[in-house]
Order: sequence, then structure tokens, then C-alpha cells
Amino acid sequence: MKRFLVLQLRPETEAADDEFGAFLERGGLAEAEVYRVRLDQRRLPALSLDNYSGIIVGGGPGCVSDAPEAKDPLEARIEADILGLMPEVLARDMPFLGCCYGMGILGKTLGAPVGKARYGEPIGGVECSVTEAGASDPLLADLPRRFRALVGHKEAVEALPDGAVHLVASGPCPFQMIRAGQNVYATQFHPEAEGENFATRIRIYRDRGYFAPEDAAALTDACRAEKITVPAQILAGFVSRFRTARAES
Repeated sequence: MKRFLVLQLRPETEAADDEFGAFLERGGLAEAEVYRVRLDQRRLPALSLDNYSGIIVGGGPGCVSDAPEAKDPLEARIEADILGLMPEVLARDMPFLGCCYGMGILGKTLGAPVGKARYGEPIGGVECSVTEAGASDPLLADLPRRFRALVGHKEAVEALPDGAVHLVASGPCPFQMIRAGQNVYATQFHPEAEGENFATRIRIYRDRGYFAPEDAAALTDACRAEKITVPAQILAGFVSRFRTARAES
């Protein structure tokens, strides 16, 4: 049985464990189906992508648009490891789902501008709209055309990368989900997250510049009040589609 490769970028153990549990629960994955690598704890090992059904990349506090001299050394090393994997992912059209941070990774790899000046979103829920192209995508075709998702990011892709397909938009941030090739996806929203996951992240990242620390309680309440269902269906659809496809290949 081929497993899914889950790459995590969060250096905080509580946040990483909570995210990993959300990937398993919302993706419909058993631990035996996953090879988990926390890149804060070790370098990306030598891998044969032939051994995996797909790759899921979690979020993290780093920003690909930060100047090299401003990057935390650990975050810079994690980013370099992920970016180093992307040419093979794209060349093979390897099933890939990059979540939040993964949007910046895919955008940068494809040569799109990624920055903090235009489309950052505060912590909380946002209304997302599926594009015409998105409505025919296998991960979105059977889902509602409008849905709520949880977001919170300083940087964003500022233009659609050449050759990419625009799948989902929101008012504050036009590029909420894109696809390269047929199998390489990235979401700006968090497909694994529900309100309690964001409550944990708000507590852990309250001093990382995402929001004013005094707003933490109100943001936590607002996230817990959100009814988030469709993003998890996107994650589960990714797992189901490529678990089946790779098992049959």
C-alpha cells in the first residue's frame, strides 16, 4: 500500500500535532496510511516519490516573501527543503496539496509574485466562491459553489501563475485555490481546520504578528462560531481520489 507523505513546517509541537490530527480526521486517513515528516526536527530525507500516493504540506509561520536576511534560520531551511522538492512534483504532476504556506511555495515555484502588500487576510472565516473552472475540477465539482473557510495569512499570491488554473476566490484574497497540471493543488485557506484548531493556533501564535494579542479572545470566539464543512470535503476528496488512483496504477 502506498502512503501519503505529510510534510509539516510548524516548529511548535502542540500546533504540529493538532494539525496532523486534523489531517487524519478530516482527510479520512489512518496513521498507517501516512508517512509524517516534521521538517523542523529533521531535514527532508531522500525520497522516491514512486512510493507515495500523494503529498500534503501543512501550514506554518514562515513567509516565502520575506527577505533572506530576515528569515529565521530554521524557517529558511524548511522553506529550502520544500522548494527543492517542487520541481520534481511539477515535472511528474505528482498529487500535491499545499495548505496556506503551500500556496506561497507553489506560487513562488511557478514564478508568480508572492507578497504582503495586497491580499493578506486576518484570522477568521471568509466566504469563498468556486470559479467556472473550479466547478469542473474533480475536487470541487460536487460541492457547493460558495462556502466558508478559515484563513489567516500575512502573504498571498498576487497574480495567477502562468499555466495555473484558478479554482476558488474570496473577496479579500482572489487566489484561494489553484491547480497546476492536473494534480498539483494549493489552497490559501486551511482545508483541515475547524474552529477548535484555530483556537489552538490563536493561542500559540498570538505574538507572531497575525493579530493584536488583545484580540485573541474575540478571534477565538469568532472562529469557534464558524460552521466549516466544505474545506474538509476538499481534503477528503483529494485523499480519496489519489488513494484510489495510485492503488490502481
